[in-house]
Amino acid sequence: MTEMAPLSDLMWTRGYTDPAWVRRFTSSGRELSPSRAVNRGREGSRALPEAPADLGALEITAPGGGTLKLPELFAAARTDALVVLHRGAVVHESYLDGFEQHMPHLNASAAKSYLGLVAAVLAHEGVLDRTAATSAYVPELAGTAFGEALIDDLLHMGTRMSYAGRPYDKPVEAQRYFAVIAPQLRPFGYSGPTTIREHLLTARATGEPGVGFRYENGNVEALAAVLRRVTGLSTSALLSELIWSRLGADEDAYYILDSEGTEAACGGFSATARDVARLGEMLRQGGAVGDRQVVPEAVATTIVSGVPDGYARHVRFPAAPADSPASLSYHDLWWILNDPHSSFMASGIHGQRLFVSAELDLVIVHFGSQVMSPAVPPAPLVPAFLQIGRHLAAGA
Repeated sequence: MTEMAPLSDLMWTRGYTDPAWVRRFTSSGRELSPSRAVNRGREGSRALPEAPADLGALEITAPGGGTLKLPELFAAARTDALVVLHRGAVVHESYLDGFEQHMPHLNASAAKSYLGLVAAVLAHEGVLDRTAATSAYVPELAGTAFGEALIDDLLHMGTRMSYAGRPYDKPVEAQRYFAVIAPQLRPFGYSGPTTIREHLLTARATGEPGVGFRYENGNVEALAAVLRRVTGLSTSALLSELIWSRLGADEDAYYILDSEGTEAACGGFSATARDVARLGEMLRQGGAVGDRQVVPEAVATTIVSGVPDGYARHVRFPAAPADSPASLSYHDLWWILNDPHSSFMASGIHGQRLFVSAELDLVIVHFGSQVMSPAVPPAPLVPAFLQIGRHLAAGA
């Protein structure tokens, strides 16, 4: 008897496993879809000091006991860019496979964390009520899986739903979401939603909100709809006004858009590695860039310390095996590593990472184009980041 391929290996997940598609998707977003700039502001870029360190001979211990040197890690992770800041200075910077310093790269789901930061700022300022139901801000979401969830549930992935009556399968739903915003990804005969708004309206609750953790793009898109409603700004303008224009960025960032002109807030953001490193350094410095407080210190310093009790603790990465330990926490759309260094991270598919550790004086940005398949072991990025940080701390 011929065994059928699992659902997660069928056409909806081609985007994870085709190397050519992954590379194009991560590096050419605005060539594939309409886009809107996240303006860097008029003040000009803020220089990043440089203090080069030789990391080439550093041996990184991989899960299972093997070791890798940095070039081997790059190969395993299909690395496009790596920027390492220690104490605010660039100690290492690499660009591979034709990628260059000035090029924006897809951040994928790392963008969720940036939106979570915006929401946390607005909540701190009293513009957003974390305890309000989503439908109080966006009445048209009433009756959906997101409408009766609290804003805090969205910020901690606390909803359970199915879309259009389908059994929930995360890899399939992620690719269906991409098909909503990118017509070229729709299979022949596609008759599903063609906008993010339509997609959210098909979500029906399959469990009470605020009870369990399930990583799902719809939470972030519902949150983005709330933020647009309370501020009157597009997602791009809001991120620019509150954060991007205050970092001293080199380049505009951008979001890809659906056919209604709505930003793909959960993963359609692209920026340069250096500019994302500037974002991480601002957070490492308690929300400040030089003598300017960009994000309230209370917001920046509670990304790690403010993790609520309950379903946001003891979670695992979405792609992690079900039998792996649930050792992470999740707060305001950031991954909290619960390590001895108070590290936290924005993480996206195919190897996108913004890693911040105030105790190690460390910020690392990794951009990659790694396929996602059971046949391709994930690169040990987080262990590598921690070893790089400890190595730099010991040398300092």
